[in-house]
Amino acid sequence: MCRAQGCYSLSNMRTNDVMARLEAAVSALGDVDVSAWPEDTLKEQLGELSAALVALDGVLSRVADEVRARGLRIEEPVSA
Repeated sequence: MCRAQGCYSLSNMRTNDVMARLEAAVSALGDVDVSAWPEDTLKEQLGELSAALVALDGVLSRVADEVRARGLRIEEPVSA
């Protein structure tokens, strides 16, 4: 993954750092409410939004596949 300050790999980061980043990403995505966007805004952003969603889907699938490849299951947490 590359950004303005350089390239890095999450595999090289400490596990706690990776989990904190994943939790922050989930929190940020949880704040997205496309239903509140005006129709014109959604239409203007649709290409960029679609690209982001496709990229996100690909990354999540890769991580899930890597977990499954190690013989582990990804389970949905049971709510209290």
